[in-house]
Amino acid sequence: MTLPTRPLGSSGLDITTVGFGAWAIGGGGWAFGWGPQDDADSLAAMRRALELGINWIDTAAVYGLGHSEEVVGRLLGELPAGERPLVFTKCGLAWDARDPMKEARRVLRPDSIRKECDASLRRLGVERIDLYQFHWPDETGTPVEDSWQAMVRLVEEGKVRAAGVSNFAVPLLERCEAIHHVDSLQPPFSLIRRDAAEREIPWCAEHETGVIVYSPMQSGLLTDSFTAARVAALAPDDWRRRSPQFQQPALGKNVALRDALKPIARRHGTTASAVAVAWTLAWPGVTGAIVGARTAAQVDGWIGAATLDLTAADLDEIAAAITRTGAGTGPTRPAASEAAALSRGPKR
Repeated sequence: MTLPTRPLGSSGLDITTVGFGAWAIGGGGWAFGWGPQDDADSLAAMRRALELGINWIDTAAVYGLGHSEEVVGRLLGELPAGERPLVFTKCGLAWDARDPMKEARRVLRPDSIRKECDASLRRLGVERIDLYQFHWPDETGTPVEDSWQAMVRLVEEGKVRAAGVSNFAVPLLERCEAIHHVDSLQPPFSLIRRDAAEREIPWCAEHETGVIVYSPMQSGLLTDSFTAARVAALAPDDWRRRSPQFQQPALGKNVALRDALKPIARRHGTTASAVAVAWTLAWPGVTGAIVGARTAAQVDGWIGAATLDLTAADLDEIAAAITRTGAGTGPTRPAASEAAALSRGPKR
């Protein structure tokens, strides 16, 4: 299949509007794991995503404490070079191997960035990372200018093709941009977490910085089959058990919002999951959405988002449902003129 693509800012990379998110395939046994995960299922899910036309995978060193990158590396190893997807990964979360359930520290010291890059290259089995991203802002007191200079050096050395950040607000984006162009931003963005539409996404649009949003289905809450009862069935080490969005009163509002997507999905002959992801893609400035899957069947559930163009009436209906349910925070709808302009391009 051929899926529509958009340019990732001015990086020179053209990416499909949905990409495969490899967080959950890191498995369980660490602070933000999703419970047990079979590697064979993970490989099958990624193969299915590529078969359906997806041309990029997003992972991170911390996912499974290196395991997600290793599984992605296994996939890459079985593919001819010309059939490999673009691979995006992240650095800046330092974990304690002696206590894997302890939350990783946010470390962006230049020496740490370089060591992490080399470790990711080894696990992935590649010579260059297509997009390397800072996972979170530093908490050790390292000036972001020093961190970003280290990233620039990795680009100059050919270890990294494009350089981006994740979870950065506009002030940090500005400080990085003053040194070297920020190729991309990865913010959380979904029908429930909409705040990035206020400042970060417009900033990126103005600066030719690509935007790949994460958790567009809010970590499973906006999928067709999710129920409040499912929370009780989550694995003991599944991080979602601790998330306020998976607990009342937010849980009831979130599920009600998901239910409001079902009539729209029926009209388009698709799934509520696909509608949720397509909604994020309707915002000007958003290049693509990172969508996770633990099985090949889950990929089939949301792949329709790549080719789904929501109408103005759909967007109105969704905005009304957000208001009615009281779910989440942030702007509820892209401006009508902006959404119309987006439907004419740059998707191609």
